[in-house]
Amino acid sequence: MTVIVSGISLPWGENREYAIKNAAKLCGVSLDAKITAEICREALDARRGRLTSVYSVKISGLSEKLGKSLCEKSDRIRPCTDTTLDELIASAAPVKSRLRPVVVGLGPAGMFAALTLARMGLRPIVLERGKPVAERDGDVELFVKERKLDPESNIQFGEGGAGAYSDGKLTTRISDPICSAVLGELVSHGAPKDTLYRARPHIGTDLLKKVVSEIDKETLRLGGEIRWETPCTGFTARNGKLSAVRTPDGEIECSAAVFAVGHSARDTFSRLLDDGLVIVPKSFAVGVRIEHLQSDIDRAMYGSFAGAKDLGAAEYFVSNREGDRGCFSFCMCPGGEVCAAASVPGTVVTNGMSYHARNGVNGNAAIAVSADAGSFAPGPLGGVLLSQELEEKAYLLGGGDYTAPAQLVKDFLAGKNSSASGRIAPSYPLGVKFGSVEPLLPPGGAELMRRSLEKFARSFRFFGDGDAVLTGPETRTSSPVRMTRNPEGESVGVAGIFPCGEGAGYAGGIMSAAVDGIRQALALAGKLR
Repeated sequence: MTVIVSGISLPWGENREYAIKNAAKLCGVSLDAKITAEICREALDARRGRLTSVYSVKISGLSEKLGKSLCEKSDRIRPCTDTTLDELIASAAPVKSRLRPVVVGLGPAGMFAALTLARMGLRPIVLERGKPVAERDGDVELFVKERKLDPESNIQFGEGGAGAYSDGKLTTRISDPICSAVLGELVSHGAPKDTLYRARPHIGTDLLKKVVSEIDKETLRLGGEIRWETPCTGFTARNGKLSAVRTPDGEIECSAAVFAVGHSARDTFSRLLDDGLVIVPKSFAVGVRIEHLQSDIDRAMYGSFAGAKDLGAAEYFVSNREGDRGCFSFCMCPGGEVCAAASVPGTVVTNGMSYHARNGVNGNAAIAVSADAGSFAPGPLGGVLLSQELEEKAYLLGGGDYTAPAQLVKDFLAGKNSSASGRIAPSYPLGVKFGSVEPLLPPGGAELMRRSLEKFARSFRFFGDGDAVLTGPETRTSSPVRMTRNPEGESVGVAGIFPCGEGAGYAGGIMSAAVDGIRQALALAGKLR
């Protein structure tokens, strides 16, 4: 039996082997060829002016009796539920199907769904409206250099989805054994080995794009097929069951498909709704990117340890809840930059990214406020319309050339326009036009954000820096719709369709989307059985 021993604290910089010895001592066992131990989680605790490393240790080779006894005696010891993708597949019965399954979208959810189906021998057909990541890089670079936006190949669309151009953050609030399977696959395809045990693992945009490409190469090697620059234009159903997926090149006959379209596929939402898929509006969040000097963040989080070798750039999370609405940080990118993330001509969208080294001058995060049903028009696509409206407004406020609207925090709090930057230079690559970002927030959002920023400053000094830059809008925090599905994972409206990932409203970030992709692929295989 394998158990996890958690909560083992050591001063930062202490030899990690002491954590393993302490875990073995807590379990009352000696490590040898039969009973082994390894670090499976490492976190930093910077509270109370001290910097402490907190470990969890995996101990394997225990007898079933001893393992269960230890778990009953201590709340710091629990059974290990980690798994691998191959173990998940092995637990499923063999599947044979005349028709190949289809996967729509090749972001984190679609990528892991396709890999899972390929490992099962089902040779999936993957439809991706964008391009392979190497070609996609060129289109993203062209947008930054010449302001020429390709609506089918950009930061949102293409191999790896929006996640490929982010910090590559793998933190998640879900607790699911499949998370270990995702991490294992990422590492086996090129991610750093510490991805397996870091409490807040990140790969970085530069490395993640290579990992994504390697995963897709395995899907192809196992008999899968990827049709680039091929959007899904709808589906055909007979007697309430999926019979084909439509593309500009014609129909693909199939009885089962994973729809992992991503949170930015607004035209696809509309087409699927017209074809009879049940789609409902979902609350989401809208905000701006806030930039501070990373050195100020490091000092606030690490104190006198700031700048120490191997410590890395510090991150933070803040949240304020008022009644049914909230304001919170999202997708914090230490040592990163604000990026141009538009996917529709005539709009401005911001996002954040970091490279693996996280060595940029600024740190940035989305500061977002809730946008619930009362914030947008009624109907399934009300949230989509709100996002589109705010992005078009930002384009006009920025001058109509993809320059982004920006404002200093001190001016935002005072309710007046900004005219220039202060000690913090904005990093948005197409330039910013100073003024006000208040028009880029949903109704009531500016007031909530002001109160929240003042509250955050009481906990973290750098939030009180009036020269911090707000650049907007950040409208793609999550999907504004949900494609309803039953407990077996199938669409409520059409049998054989398996809505999946962020675009379907069931994930929020790379990890949870990838987990949902694996889960939905297994559900699809179960349907074929």
